[in-house]
Amino acid sequence: MTIYMSDELWNGAALGCGAGLASWLRDRGSLTQRIQQRCTHFSVRGVRSGFARIAFDESVLLGIAPHQLAYSREVFLYADDQPVVFAHSALAREHLCGAWSSVRGLGNKPLGALLFSHPLVERRPLHYKALRSTHPLYRRAAETLIEPPPKLWARRSLFHLHGVPLLVTEVFLPGISRLSESDNPRIRS
Repeated sequence: MTIYMSDELWNGAALGCGAGLASWLRDRGSLTQRIQQRCTHFSVRGVRSGFARIAFDESVLLGIAPHQLAYSREVFLYADDQPVVFAHSALAREHLCGAWSSVRGLGNKPLGALLFSHPLVERRPLHYKALRSTHPLYRRAAETLIEPPPKLWARRSLFHLHGVPLLVTEVFLPGISRLSESDNPRIRS
């Protein structure tokens, strides 16, 4: 029997996050597309990709042994040269040759473009967590921040293609708040 500490749990509701951020967290559409609609210049900047150990709870979701290496990709999404999201994706290494083979060659292209353009990709429910400075994803996401806040909100979900899971986690950085719908002239009617 495995016992999870409360700090490891992801929730089915984003309880306690501000109203402005809640709309970003709960949106089930393409995060990439939504950001692109709210900025003049969008870019993806890769941090690392390759085989790595992933968190225990990620291994469980992907159905791989915790000691096995998985393929992991980490990037920052930038809106007008400001980092707004840190994205971490993971999948079992054997699926790089099968269902998710195109993930390996993405480079600085957004994963969202692949996920939301493929008609057979299915997205599972979103789960949320307020990451604290002790969480590894918080630390990697905060690398670009001059004054990191006490917590960063994140969401994650599994995407399935031909029954094969890919886990995507998105950590929202403070810069996302400036992309609100009412303040951005690109999306006004």
